Amino acid sequence: MDGRGLASGGSSHRYAAVLLASTLMGIALGGLSHGLLPPAASSALAGYLAIITDGFLRLIRMIIAPLVFASLTSAVARMGTAADIGRLGLKALLWFLAASCISLLIGLSMATLLQPGVALHASGLLASPAAISGVDAGFAAPTLPEFVNHVIPRSIIEAMANNEILQVVVFSLFVGTAAASLREQAGRLVELLEQLSAVMFRITDYVMKLAPLAIFAALAGSISLYGFGIVQAYARFVGGFYLSLGVLWLLFLVALWALGGRRALGLVARIRQPVLLAFATSSSEAAYPRLLEELVAFGVPRRIAAFVLPLGYSFNLDGAMMYCTFAILFIAQAYHVELAPAQQLALFGLLLISTKGLAGVPRAAIAVIAVTLHYFHLPDAGLALVLAVDHLLDMGRSATNIVGNAVASVAVATWEGGLDTPSTSES
Repeated sequence: MDGRGLASGGSSHRYAAVLLASTLMGIALGGLSHGLLPPAASSALAGYLAIITDGFLRLIRMIIAPLVFASLTSAVARMGTAADIGRLGLKALLWFLAASCISLLIGLSMATLLQPGVALHASGLLASPAAISGVDAGFAAPTLPEFVNHVIPRSIIEAMANNEILQVVVFSLFVGTAAASLREQAGRLVELLEQLSAVMFRITDYVMKLAPLAIFAALAGSISLYGFGIVQAYARFVGGFYLSLGVLWLLFLVALWALGGRRALGLVARIRQPVLLAFATSSSEAAYPRLLEELVAFGVPRRIAAFVLPLGYSFNLDGAMMYCTFAILFIAQAYHVELAPAQQLALFGLLLISTKGLAGVPRAAIAVIAVTLHYFHLPDAGLALVLAVDHLLDMGRSATNIVGNAVASVAVATWEGGLDTPSTSES
């Protein structure tokens, strides 16, 4: 795909208007359903709407593994020597490490400053054990051998079938590096992969036509099920978390300005559709194909965008990391447990490591929180406190993951020589 697709000219503005309309209609339908229908009927409606959302997400997941393999392998093959690949990877990982540290620090600082859990009467809000039945209580932070075994695929077919993006990335790096070393001998293979990538982008274009419907269904279903009351009960927690995300987004804007001035700030308008999609569906995955297209259209060289984004989806989940720190301190405060500075430092280090081994794990942030509660001897039942609004907060952290990886791509592109001339299409 040439990067224009849905994002070209006036059609982009029409598409954005449709996204906005679907968002408002979803909120309205969900509010009416929750207010006027009995709980059983609201739950049933949410279940039917979930069919639409789940179907859209399955279509997106169908695309991701072959798209990552084709685009990353061809990008690496066109990149040059193994030294070039290593240099690019090192720059990306250094940015990811810095962004991870900043995200964790903001979460710790804001939770300490705002004290979102102090006013919450924990003993009256604990849910029954059934409320946390969806969490794997046996989950444990991966050991080094387990992490290595998880990173290295036993079979690329198995990795693609399970959408293990980190394993697909590892295999793609090997294939791309080998193809780069063979040069002309692997020329046809690289061209074939580029053609496959183009086909997958065209399929993405088709699937994205359903995005407004998926956003409508996702929002209507969530509000129909939970209503607006849950926001009022957790206003300090939810508001504090979104304020913390706002601080992180402000730092992203500062970083963009430092990287490329007003030109780089234009990225915000370019990626608004992927961000809205991730927010509404609570899925960073859903926005990956469109984000890759928009970055290339913005001026990030395709070889860099196709290299950095898959790594970012495994190592640069800024929103999720901030959520883990904020939620854990919220639970501690709700139970009137004060974590000493040394314990907060230990929390920082634990999350910095454990969040890097959870790519592709469903509800990974909840799993990390469950492990960390046990590590700091906090009540396991505290997990129910954050589960009550987890979906609402997942929307914000998914959108933040998209913004963080977009900024990372611009940063690496700038360090590698600057952005290309942007596409003539308008965002």
